Amino acid sequence: MESLGIARPIHPSARLAYARIVTSWTELLVRQGATLDGDTVTRFTGAEQELAAARDGAVLCDLAPLSTIRVVGPDAAVFLQGQFTSDVAALAEGTAQYSAWCSPKGRMLANFLLLRTDAATFEMLLPSSMIGGIRKRLTMFVLRSKVAIEDATGERIRIGIGGPTAAAALRTASIEVPARFQCLPLDEGLIVAVPGGRYIALMQAAPAEDFWNRLSIAALPAAFSVWQWLTIRAGIPIITAATTDQLVPQMTNWDALDGVSFRKGCYTGQEIVARTQYLGRLKERTYLAHVDAAPPAAGEKLYSAAFGEQSCGIVINGAASPGGGGDLVAALQIAAMKSGDVRIGSPQGISIKLLELPYPLPGAQNSSSPAAEAPRGRIA
Repeated sequence: MESLGIARPIHPSARLAYARIVTSWTELLVRQGATLDGDTVTRFTGAEQELAAARDGAVLCDLAPLSTIRVVGPDAAVFLQGQFTSDVAALAEGTAQYSAWCSPKGRMLANFLLLRTDAATFEMLLPSSMIGGIRKRLTMFVLRSKVAIEDATGERIRIGIGGPTAAAALRTASIEVPARFQCLPLDEGLIVAVPGGRYIALMQAAPAEDFWNRLSIAALPAAFSVWQWLTIRAGIPIITAATTDQLVPQMTNWDALDGVSFRKGCYTGQEIVARTQYLGRLKERTYLAHVDAAPPAAGEKLYSAAFGEQSCGIVINGAASPGGGGDLVAALQIAAMKSGDVRIGSPQGISIKLLELPYPLPGAQNSSSPAAEAPRGRIA
């Protein structure tokens, strides 16, 4: 198979030169009108125009708030197979899948896009705020395995292309469009397709500038929050510090998104995940919703009259939406969803309007049986 061009860790003697390239990349974004808060682009032309382009056309987003952990070594596949929820061993070179890492209690510590770039190398793409703790904790389980767990964030620029005409924008720039979860080589890096008609390019800084300039002809540069909105509209929940170690994978629809394998062997938290699947009735799922107000923060509680003063759900992610208000993905009791009355922050809070997910949920019996509809408290 053709190499995907993933670079190895930068030697300390080269870090200064690389820092200069990253500075050049930041200067490119600023020249194009970017306003930054730290390393996060907060706007280019303005939120309303950028969100409209994401809804109706194509946008180009700097994904600096996402980081990369590389797991490499002859035992990498076996090691990760015993840690993550997906079937890592079955992941072919040059492809990707969603996966998660759970606590022994089966609750998601983090979820991420997992790429296999060659037989012995895997890449995890997840929020930068999560990378330090996850890498440190994952390293504790290496023991005698021939595996190295590296922070590869500083090696490549991460760019997102999304919106209904994103594929056309790539073709306009003479870039081959990958199939869903396929990784294709791209100018000293790769490009991978993810659900929701979105694409992520991971590239060395110098070719990334050329890539950005070519794409900006057909895609509008946009803030990172616009990428977050596209992710939400794709129905993809992202675990952050506000929701870590709280939700079993099925509560986040991770099974519907092929991020959980029920055929593989044991992994951390597998017993609880399997028990939820086969022995109990799942009473909580993740839903897509809109609120005619500012988007709620991750971790904010949801309430329903069916549950009285007790919380019936939790916001996983929220972002401003085109036309005003906010969209969100939230883990919510199925009984509360069926009640049609869900509110943010308190039983008297602002109500949310549930929207249709862009994918089907498995196990319809879980949401239609009397036992599933009976109001009960959330798993703490």
